[in-house]
Amino acid sequence: MSRQILKQQQKALEINLDKSIYGTFAEIGAGQEVARLFFKAGAAAGTIAKTMSAYDKDFSDAIYGAEASGRYVVRSRLNKMLDHEYQLMEERLTKRNEDTNFFVFADTISAINYARTIKGNGWMGVRFQLSPDKKPNDLILHVKMKDNSTHLQQEAIGILGLNMIYACYNYHENLQEFIQSLDDNVRGRIEIDMVSLTGPDFESLDQRLLALHLVEYGLTEVSIFNEKGVPVHGSEFLYKKELMVVRGHYRPPTLVTSDALFSSFDQFKEGPDVNAEKAQLVSEITLGNLLNEEGNIDETDFLERMDAIGALDQTVIISNCSNHQRIINYLSDFKIKKLGLLIGAREILEIINDKYHQNKDGRLLVAFGELFNRNIKIFVYPAIIEGTLTDVGNLPVPEGIKFLYKHLIDAKQVVPVIKFNKDILDIFPSEVLKEIQEDKEGWREKVPSKIVGLIESKGLFNYPSKKLELEY
Repeated sequence: MSRQILKQQQKALEINLDKSIYGTFAEIGAGQEVARLFFKAGAAAGTIAKTMSAYDKDFSDAIYGAEASGRYVVRSRLNKMLDHEYQLMEERLTKRNEDTNFFVFADTISAINYARTIKGNGWMGVRFQLSPDKKPNDLILHVKMKDNSTHLQQEAIGILGLNMIYACYNYHENLQEFIQSLDDNVRGRIEIDMVSLTGPDFESLDQRLLALHLVEYGLTEVSIFNEKGVPVHGSEFLYKKELMVVRGHYRPPTLVTSDALFSSFDQFKEGPDVNAEKAQLVSEITLGNLLNEEGNIDETDFLERMDAIGALDQTVIISNCSNHQRIINYLSDFKIKKLGLLIGAREILEIINDKYHQNKDGRLLVAFGELFNRNIKIFVYPAIIEGTLTDVGNLPVPEGIKFLYKHLIDAKQVVPVIKFNKDILDIFPSEVLKEIQEDKEGWREKVPSKIVGLIESKGLFNYPSKKLELEY
């Protein structure tokens, strides 16, 4: 059954007529549009305690304090706004505390500029109570605007802010509907690439599901959470860094997975012009790699894979980028200085063959130029293919592309992973998965020791202990 999408005026009026919801709007930068929708709907006196806009930076600093970074469109500024305005609500509206759920909506937005050098993005948040006797919750998100004019971007921000407040009070018991509703009436005009939902009413919520649903429901192509499972945005830890991305299934991570991750990353850090102290390793998993045989995503399976990756202390990128070029395009916003991509020998052979067979009409150089550019290096992890140890040097590329492939090797844009463990290349995840499910002797020697304990204690990947526990 399809979900009914309410018009923005209907949402705003419904909130305005709810006497138990009362709050403040604080919008700086190019925001200032959310409160307008509530005023326009009518009966806003029942909802709005105060609206304010500190458009001037000096006024903003005087109210919320200066940012150490000197930047204003950052998460720390949003947090200061929520803290300050919510404290004022509690101090000045004590008579309403007993029967009113307070909220503060805040945003700090940078819209597209005249020269189109700023695309438009911002941080938005709602601090809200679901019960007057409880501490508030926080909904935080990062948004990228896609409209090509300031006016349209501001309009989209107004609708998104309204959707956020409505979701907090109407969809908080249904996570899927909560996420899907965020782009009601602005589908295709915005991209939400980070969401965090925390507080006393969401203590049991696994934040990693938020990152999954953003990508699953098409609100973004890429979302990220750190090794602790906390949603993060690329601007918070990737800006001008050196980055190594490793794509995989991770079902389960094996000794080969661990060896590929860390041997390639060590080699990446030793590369010329790479600042090892600024280097970051992340694991990427695509929606395609999460689909089960029925073509669906099993949330339990997803969380089990993430538990296993977390045991390796990995930050995780979830993407809907079927080819590497799309993830490269996304990362370009963060001005990554050096980007390394780890690709298995089988996978790079597939990529080369696909590009070769699809671009025989003269676009071959263009097709490869999109993937291989000056700040990107492909690290190839070897594999046993048809009984032969296959790496960069003996990859069986099509005859018509050997000249270009050799050029990429000579230019060191495609390099072999050197310090790999040859003795474990006969370990295949699909076989290990079956051995885990049957508790067949030997599987424990094929996965990292940290993950062995998790599999046994939590019954990951349908390990028999889970079945026995259910039967018991």
